[in-house]
Amino acid sequence: MSSLSAISDVESVAKRAFEPVQAAIDAGKIPGGVLGVATADGKRAILNAGSAQTVPNQRPVEKDTWFDLASLTKVIFTTSRILDYALEGRIDLDAPLISVLPDLRQYNADAWERKVTFRECLGHQTPFPAVEPIYTYGRDPELLRAFILQREWRKGPPVYSDINFILLGFALERIEGCKLREMVPPEGFAFSAPKHMSAATEDCTWRSKIMCGEVHDDNCYALQGAGHAGLFGTADSVLNFAADLLENADSPKVELMRTKLSEKRSHGFEHRHDGWPGGDKCSDETIGHTGFTGTGVWVDFERKIGWTLLTNRIHPTRHFDSGIAELRRAVGDLVVQS
Repeated sequence: MSSLSAISDVESVAKRAFEPVQAAIDAGKIPGGVLGVATADGKRAILNAGSAQTVPNQRPVEKDTWFDLASLTKVIFTTSRILDYALEGRIDLDAPLISVLPDLRQYNADAWERKVTFRECLGHQTPFPAVEPIYTYGRDPELLRAFILQREWRKGPPVYSDINFILLGFALERIEGCKLREMVPPEGFAFSAPKHMSAATEDCTWRSKIMCGEVHDDNCYALQGAGHAGLFGTADSVLNFAADLLENADSPKVELMRTKLSEKRSHGFEHRHDGWPGGDKCSDETIGHTGFTGTGVWVDFERKIGWTLLTNRIHPTRHFDSGIAELRRAVGDLVVQS
């Protein structure tokens, strides 16, 4: 099967894949978006259109606009760091979290939460709920951390869960001896961004302002940094991450990212399956992840291509149908079948 790296004009491929993004902007589904495509041989193209902000003032999206990456934090920052520590022998992926967080459910030695492992959290194979409005329990980040660690969580079937990565973030804080926002993010990323260079997200009801340049995720905001969200980046920085995965496809770390743990999940990532956000045209050797704010990154190792779609689809509100699921799939199919 030929790879996109054999195509000399990556720009034309990106232009074709950008057509549904432009259509979504024209239809008022999303304010703006940036599409980036990168190949294993170093070619890349970035296209942009629409608005970074529409209310109260309008600003255009630029190629270097910073986006709140939301759950891309899980793979670009938290998964990458956890796997580094595992490969260094500082943690055992099959050990329970209490090997680093001994106070997790410390008042009940038999609690199921004390048996959850790092690998299970990375692959979303735990009984934790998908999400919890932790921010409604208070504004003191240290008190909220204690609440999360001591809470008797309702047990359910394995689902994609923010709680998994909040706990992994706590583990990183214990290992490194500092809070997440004090850690150095990967080059080209940050935990906040200049407001005038950032895509706005939601007009938040409980914070009474439009979020721009500071994290949108409610729980991450209340915790003042968490492992499931909070990272900011540009299309170039996300493409650099994807290109690095392609370049190091056979490294132990990337092999773990590609290793399937369930029908849909690998270590940190989602792998290709029917109906997934990366589209139907990519190979079985594709991994990716999405973010609630309207972001996403995918890497097809067989075709040696990576792409990112960054939008501010929740600006100024999340409470409407932006069509982001269909848009992601349409873009992925157009990138790959080119």
